[in-house]
Amino acid sequence: MPDKGQDIGPGKAGGMRVVEIGRRGGVTSDVVRYYTKLGILKPMRNRGNGYRIYGHTDLVRLRFVRRARTLGYKLREISDILAASEKGDSPCPMVREIIEQRLAENRHHLNEAMALQRRMEEAADHWRHLPDAMPIGDSICYLIESVVEPLDAEGG
Repeated sequence: MPDKGQDIGPGKAGGMRVVEIGRRGGVTSDVVRYYTKLGILKPMRNRGNGYRIYGHTDLVRLRFVRRARTLGYKLREISDILAASEKGDSPCPMVREIIEQRLAENRHHLNEAMALQRRMEEAADHWRHLPDAMPIGDSICYLIESVVEPLDAEGG
């Protein structure tokens, strides 16, 4: 099989087309095309018909991307990890740094979501005892207006 970047001549066997690598990699053809556009996958071209032909390395990369995505890595970060690996550098320090940062971000978002959940539950409990009412004066909906506003850093 030719090296990456070379064309495959007419009649030469080997490689996978978009649909096959997508199926084997567990993604749609659109995802394969998108990853190719981003340079994550690097297919060869069949000189006879112009089709992209994906090799084993592309399938390995596609499966790697899927695993990394399940851990929350973004495509830009995955591209950086792949680039470091291609240069012969260990991407492990970068991988660790990114996941530690992501853990802190997720923890923050979870805390915010839990605080929101508590406020919503308290409001729902409070509203169960209040009747429906028509707006009066500057009132829009007295249920929401009856909620004590939490102090928030965003000012709104």
